[in-house]
Amino acid sequence: HQVVAEGFLDWARFHEILSALVVSATVALVGLAIASALGMVFAILMSQAPWIERAFYPWAVVLQTIPILAIGPLVGFWFGYGFWSKTMVCVLIALFPIITNTLFGLRSVDPGHHDLFTLRRASRWRRLSRLEFPGALPAVFTGLRISAGLSVIGAIVGDFFFRQGEPGIGRLIDDYTRSLDSGPMFVAVIVSSVFGLAVFWLFGLAAHMIVGPWHESGRR
Repeated sequence: HQVVAEGFLDWARFHEILSALVVSATVALVGLAIASALGMVFAILMSQAPWIERAFYPWAVVLQTIPILAIGPLVGFWFGYGFWSKTMVCVLIALFPIITNTLFGLRSVDPGHHDLFTLRRASRWRRLSRLEFPGALPAVFTGLRISAGLSVIGAIVGDFFFRQGEPGIGRLIDDYTRSLDSGPMFVAVIVSSVFGLAVFWLFGLAAHMIVGPWHESGRR
């Protein structure tokens, strides 16, 4: 009752939470878009040239193992405390699942299909665009769904460190915690969780529409 009364029914407080959610959502979606583009490009390059994988994949693993709570302050020291620093945290936390899932999908194509393209003397670009990348789409969407949730977490974590500009949902959670304002704090947590679920569901819907007609993972 306290959560509903102080968070959802108090319009001024609820409007403050929704405005903060818009700020964090913008950061999360921009970070996810950048991470998706970079992850797919790196995965494609690794699949085409083993020396690129040997050179870059270990660094991607190292990046994944570094705690985001430790690297967040360093990003602030080096690049400031504004919008793009928060976005960079989202990119760092969301990049690895996209790289690994895309690379796995590109290498999981049926060898018989590769033999068919070899018999037809298909170029490397034609093999990638007509066989490998379409075949990797189920794995790509799996990586995107994982990274979507991680990107929301990155935007909230970034708010804890970077407090310049408009407040995001993470900054509000921190402020409510400091002031022992538990009702609005629970509402902020609920709203951010619902947003993460919505983004996850949207990518699931996209996978169903794009992959579903020909792959059982999308139909389920």
